[in-house]
Amino acid sequence: MSEFLDRISSPRDIKKLTVAELDVLAGEIREFLVESVTRTGGHLASNLGVVEITLALLAVFDTPEDKIIWDVGHQSYVYKLLTGRKENFATLRKFGGMSGFPKTEESVYDCFNTGHSSTSASAAVGMARARDLHGDKYNIIAVFGDGALTGGIMYEAMNDAGRSKNKVIYILNDNAMSIAKNVGAVSKYLRALRQKPLYFKSKEAVLGILSRLPKGGAQMARFIRRVKRIVRATILPSTMFDDLGFDYYGPVDGHNTEALINVFEHARTSDKSVFIHVLTKKGKGYRPAESDPQRFHGIAAGNPDSRARDFSAVFGDKLVELAAENKSIVAVTGAMPAGTGLLEFRAKFRDRFFDVGIAEEHAVTMSAGLAASGMIPVVPLYSSFLQRAYDQTLHDVCLQKLHVVFPIDRAGVVGADGETHQGMYDISFLYAMPDMTILSPSCYKELEQMLDYAVNIHNAPIAIRYPRGCEAPESCAPDFCFGRGYCLAQGSDAVIFTTGRMVTTARNCAALCEKAGISVQICVFPTIKPLDVQMIKDAAYGKKLAVTIEDGVIYGGFSAAVSMLMSTEKDMPRLLIKAFLDKPLPQGSIAELDKMSGMDAETIFNEIREKINER
Repeated sequence: MSEFLDRISSPRDIKKLTVAELDVLAGEIREFLVESVTRTGGHLASNLGVVEITLALLAVFDTPEDKIIWDVGHQSYVYKLLTGRKENFATLRKFGGMSGFPKTEESVYDCFNTGHSSTSASAAVGMARARDLHGDKYNIIAVFGDGALTGGIMYEAMNDAGRSKNKVIYILNDNAMSIAKNVGAVSKYLRALRQKPLYFKSKEAVLGILSRLPKGGAQMARFIRRVKRIVRATILPSTMFDDLGFDYYGPVDGHNTEALINVFEHARTSDKSVFIHVLTKKGKGYRPAESDPQRFHGIAAGNPDSRARDFSAVFGDKLVELAAENKSIVAVTGAMPAGTGLLEFRAKFRDRFFDVGIAEEHAVTMSAGLAASGMIPVVPLYSSFLQRAYDQTLHDVCLQKLHVVFPIDRAGVVGADGETHQGMYDISFLYAMPDMTILSPSCYKELEQMLDYAVNIHNAPIAIRYPRGCEAPESCAPDFCFGRGYCLAQGSDAVIFTTGRMVTTARNCAALCEKAGISVQICVFPTIKPLDVQMIKDAAYGKKLAVTIEDGVIYGGFSAAVSMLMSTEKDMPRLLIKAFLDKPLPQGSIAELDKMSGMDAETIFNEIREKINER
């Protein structure tokens, strides 16, 4: 039994503890996290690094009246643990359980849903303005990592907040990491600030002296104010955050609870917007995570070392092979070299590898510049992160018909990360873009052949979307032929049109139909845009029912394209569309989410049988 953790039911209990007791509690929290997250899976290293920050925040501020926004949100486990959700940790990231990110519907302590980096600063400004318009006095605190500062939206927010009279408190959790090691000029700037640990103490000392200077008479007061400005500018170093209009405090030891409480008290009582620079160690207190924070950023349930070769690895290996033969190939990543399979490419072709940080918008437009100058940029992004570069993909790549290759990782349903990370929208938002081609492999061989085609033959924008995880054991597509589909099985009663991950679902559904005496043809479309129009016409003609199955949303995607085509033809059968509805999809296993959404083989089989019997 823990000495303190078991006694914490709300932040009120934390305010009763001494600093020494909070330090003991910090150790208990780390033990709990390692045991619990290793069992359930989740983001471990980042949460181990924010234990003291979270304790100090809850000791100083009055939540839920004071609002704390966790940028990205995957480092909010400690906050959840201390705000009455300890008993739910066994359900973390599970279907129907506790989210791995802040969720307003989950607790009154979660004031804003987050899941992507660099958003908290803007949200805080909006909430601060609403607070002041309502005449309220509570504090708005945004906690973000140094990786977030590579995102352009952060500077848009700080530019606005720095000149605003609406007070916000920004806390930079600087551990020199995002998922991978941070890159770029901002990282270099923060590294320089880390080497000035006496800044906060010297600032406090100087300001203390200045505050004791006399204030007699109007003329004397003006003179003293002028002296204060000169002395402050002469003695104190200025940071970019000071220059933007914030009171800057730091760097502060992020594992010194007493120091954190002191600086947070300053921020709480200040009448100006404050920027607090806190230094932490990712994975703090758990030696494996401290020594390899990238590997322990997010771990699977059970053994974090168990990693089968997956679509991401196959993509990375094939790209290395192609780049050895084609010197024009360059790889661009948004702070995800490991997650997207680019580590070997980075090692072998350092001068052709570009990590731009968490800045997907910049990654895409910069790639447009590369393509316009004769290179072949390959930009692997998670589907949910490509959403952030919608405008750049359309405006800077597609409207110029530039040869940029978009391998879209984690396409479709991804599972435990929940709403903010499901990759179900890429077909729909890419389909409307002029000159964009969309490919969808169902197995590793197809992915390799598609990447070869996209790099060496195609000469326009092209996306290859593939799922998280491994290929199905029975997957074996014929050789890829651009723009052409293929038949996986023949049948006379119904036809299933499908692509990508859902080929396995179509196989299983057809097997159930066969047992029920329903003969089903399966047509697979490795090229989603443009469609194999002739195959659709030929396969649908004379059938009792046509079915589309896709790992995307129902509006604007593969199914919508098939439906529009069939509506223009005569003598087409009734169409059953099976796709995900346009509503958020929670966390859970892929099988559970398929079942919940009616996208599993058994549910689709029952609907096919019902429609054919109706006919």
